[in-house]
Amino acid sequence: MSAHGRPQAPLMSNTQADRVKEVARLAGRPSRLRRREFLAEGPQAVREAVRLHLDRQDAGRDGVVVDVYATAEALERHTDIAALLDREDAPSLRRVTPDVLAAMSSTVTPQGFVAVCRFVDVPVEDVLAAGPRLVAVLVEVRDPGNAGTIIRAADSAGAGAVILTGASVDPYNPKTVRSTVGSLFHLPLVIAVELDGLIDRLREAGLTVLAADGYGATNLDDLQDASAARRFGSGDDDGPDESGSGSDEGAAGPSVSAVRLEDAGAWLFGNEAQGLPAEVTAGADARVAVPIYGSAESLNVGTAATVCLYASARAQR
Repeated sequence: MSAHGRPQAPLMSNTQADRVKEVARLAGRPSRLRRREFLAEGPQAVREAVRLHLDRQDAGRDGVVVDVYATAEALERHTDIAALLDREDAPSLRRVTPDVLAAMSSTVTPQGFVAVCRFVDVPVEDVLAAGPRLVAVLVEVRDPGNAGTIIRAADSAGAGAVILTGASVDPYNPKTVRSTVGSLFHLPLVIAVELDGLIDRLREAGLTVLAADGYGATNLDDLQDASAARRFGSGDDDGPDESGSGSDEGAAGPSVSAVRLEDAGAWLFGNEAQGLPAEVTAGADARVAVPIYGSAESLNVGTAATVCLYASARAQR
């Protein structure tokens, strides 16, 4: 029995049990889509999943965690998680042997916890109706690690949501979930959104649409300098004009004064190899380049997203 008198299920030790196989199948997309469930692995992801579950229960809503599986050693090491799971309204906890946990997990070296969670994504209409100040949009981002990094960066920057277009990676992919380090459970997530018409919807929601583009005519440093000038009242908020910068936007490139980082904004981040489609960058309010001062050819999309989101977050504060 637990401290609250909850009965404890017997220790699971059979790696060939049907339940073990059902959990392990969630590493594959067909099972995830059929059951609308996914795996959260490791103490940080499981901790945040359980916290969200309890918060929703407290608010009278359905929880997100179906079951938690943990080894005795992991529960002893992470007493805070054990305390959360001992609450009367906590999700079901099943104690398992290390071998069983390894059979369930998608990782080579599991960290003692696996949770089966329900999908947490929400409709794009709900996100835009809430009036977010900062949104990250992943346009055909295919790498699970990059997608997870951007979700984590958006969470860290205080973004109101992350939106993934239909051609982007499945955010419930185990590698993506691990890369978010629990941030998947902290902010609204929208998936499989049609790219066609999305920019117009973002703009109608009051968001300035900024395309992160290494060849963009607008320099992120200049946007930040102009924002600082306005914040400290220097009286010169126009900054330099990129229209003569020699970029492929030429005279059509927006001046720094046309874009204000402190305004509510949505950043568009593109595919690792191809970047953003031309029709997407053409529809944005500005194409913004992160300056590179060293010899690197370009920035990883996860790194670039972190820089851009924090630039907006700082300006908005």
